Parts: sequence; structure tokens; C-alpha cells
Amino acid sequence: MENYNVRDLNLAEGGRRRMDWAQREMPVLTMLQERYRKERPFEGVRMSCCMHVTTETANLMRTMQAGGADIVLTASNPLSTQDDVAAALVAQYEIPVFAIKGEDDATYYKHIHAALDHKPNITMDDGADLVSTIHKERRDLIPGIVGGTEETTTGVIRLRAMAKDGMLAFPVMAVNDAMTKHFFDNRYGTGQSTLDGIIRATNILIAGKTFVVAGYGWCGRGVAMRAKGFGANVIVTEVDPVVALEAVMDGFRVMPMSEAAPIADVIVTLTGDLNVVDKHHFEVMKDGCLVCNSGHFNNEINLDSLAEMAVDKRLVRPFVEAFVLPDGREINVLGEGRLINLAAAEGHPASVMDMSFANQAMGAEYMLKHAGELENRVYDVPEEIDRQIAALKLEAMGVKIDVLTEEQIKYLNSWESGT
Repeated sequence: MENYNVRDLNLAEGGRRRMDWAQREMPVLTMLQERYRKERPFEGVRMSCCMHVTTETANLMRTMQAGGADIVLTASNPLSTQDDVAAALVAQYEIPVFAIKGEDDATYYKHIHAALDHKPNITMDDGADLVSTIHKERRDLIPGIVGGTEETTTGVIRLRAMAKDGMLAFPVMAVNDAMTKHFFDNRYGTGQSTLDGIIRATNILIAGKTFVVAGYGWCGRGVAMRAKGFGANVIVTEVDPVVALEAVMDGFRVMPMSEAAPIADVIVTLTGDLNVVDKHHFEVMKDGCLVCNSGHFNNEINLDSLAEMAVDKRLVRPFVEAFVLPDGREINVLGEGRLINLAAAEGHPASVMDMSFANQAMGAEYMLKHAGELENRVYDVPEEIDRQIAALKLEAMGVKIDVLTEEQIKYLNSWESGT
């Protein structure tokens, strides 16, 4: 197979071993893989996938391949690729992969176009770069596309904006919004892996640090909770009054970024928005402040503005760049402002990605089964899929729950019984 672009195929064996290790923590996906191998629901279906090339994603690709899918995978972030995993998918599973850790933006988009040359019937996206590229530059592919799935908050925001403007040309399922995705992946996965990435990049002690979390969505909740558990003094910044109130009730200080920046030791952005940390914040930060991102794109931090302000920039350790300001203060940016949990660490633990990627697989299966019935809009994951995944996860964990009796079901569905 010659249609791929990875760093080094000689890394394949190590990648396969890590994939197998991750699969031990992915029982739901393994169950689906066994069913798909028998039923082959994706037989003859071409899929283009733009996702973080990690061990967990590789097991999703193996699951879809077991179901008959003809897959091509490209990275959804220039720094998130695990090169040994990319090599293993190509060399040992004959899945074309276009991804190299540290690739520049031009190569990143060249790889996206290479994945789209596959002429997909179904898209799998993480951040909507694949779908947006189709709509902007590859509209010739639209007639052949049944639908797509979207993994993350940022992508869902972009897709809903497209749908609102009447621009979305095929249906997409918001996998991110499934309870078994965002409630666990975003909160527990992002919470743990973000702290893991910061610690691996810096080797700092979190305890006692003033730790600012920008955005208190599910990802922000997870990071704030884990930072607090490490002993940090956590501050939350928010724009939504209801969410900000929740953060206060959860025991965190809440204030604007302009007040938090001067006292911060660490700032993490998790908003999915633009320039959350901006020039006027850099101007008041103290010497040595660590700034990183665990939202999808690096534009949450205004890196262009910081570069213009700096008189010098140097790499002080892997994944840590010090921007030296005219007065001698240094602002340390981690992982080039890209997803720190994937840039400097290994991303989410496999056990939470198990549920997220089960949603991806079953969402794609749903799209295929209902081809032609769905409108060109963003759909939630059907509740029955969400519940099925939760039930499978509990079964794999050996956890049993109660079952309603007929009497209880009748009571809950009636209005006649009172106090």
C-alpha cells in the first residue's frame, strides 16, 4: 500500500503493542468489534476520518474495519499524532493514514485533502475541519456523502452555525453531546489528561499554584475538579452567568480573566472561542506564568499578539516556549497553544474513549441505516444508543443496577395516583 504519509513504518510494532494495551480498557468497543465482524454493517462503505491519531482512535479504526468499512484516517491536530500508532495502522492493518506529529499547517490541510480524495460516503470528524473543507473546497463530494459524525464541542459549534445559516449540505450526528460522551470523556478524560499534559511538559508541582480555568463547560469542570484535587487554588473565568454561578457553588473563585491573569501561575483555556487569553492579559501576567490550551484550536490564545510583544522566544524544554517581554518577564506557552493533553501527553485514558468511540461507531451505523431519511442538520445521538452504551459499559465493569417492576412502570406512566 503506497497511499499514506506517516513518519516511519519501522515504528509499527511498538504502536501495535500500545494499541493492544489500550484495547484492554475498551470493552464496549471490543463488543462492537465482535458484532461488526459478524454483521459487516459497513461493507463497501468509504469513510474519511479526521481525528487525533492515538491508540484509542486506532482501535476505533480497527472496529470500523471489522465492520467492512474502507477507511482513510488523517490527523485533526498537527501535534496530536502518535507516530508509532500511525505506522501500525498502515503497516499492520493496511489503513491509509496521513498524519505526522509536528506537521506544519500546509501539510495538515494537504493531508485532509488526501483523506477526502477517498470520496467518502461517511465522514468522522473531530473539530469539523474535514466537513468545513468539504463545504468550502470539495463540494463535488457532497452527492456521495450519506452523513457524518462529530466528536468535539468546537466542531459541533461550527456545524450548528453552518446549519443555522442553511449551509450544511448533509446530516451530521453530534457525538460530543451524547451523555456517555461529554459527561465522561469531557469531564473525566479532559480533566485527567490535561493535568497529565501540563505535568509532563513542565514537571511543576500543582499544589499551591493559582490555577485559572477559562470556561466551565464539561471540560472546564473536569480540569477544575482535578486541579483542585492536586491542591491548586482554582479560579474559573466564564461568560455565562448560570454556569459561573454553578462554578461558585462548586467552591471555586470566579472572576474576569483581566483580574485572574495578574495572579495566575497556570492558565488553561477550554472555551472553543477566540482570543480568550489576549494581549491585555499578557501585559499583566507575572513572570513565569504558564499558558496552555485544552480546547480544540490554538486560537484560544492570541499567540500572534504574544509573538509581536516578545523581544525573544526560546524553547526551554520540550513543549515549553518562553516568550520574553521587553521588561524581562517570561510567558511560557505549552504545546504551541495546541491541545496540551495530546501535544505533551497521550490524550484521554482509553476507558473513557471507549464510550466516546462506541458513540462514533454506532452513530455512523445509525446514519447508514437511516440514509435518505435525515435532513441536512445536526442530530443528537438517539437516547437508545446512549443507554445501550452505558449498559454495555456497566456490564463490562461488573456493575448491576435495579430494574423497574411492572407496577413501578405503570405508576410512573400514570397521572391518577396521588399522595
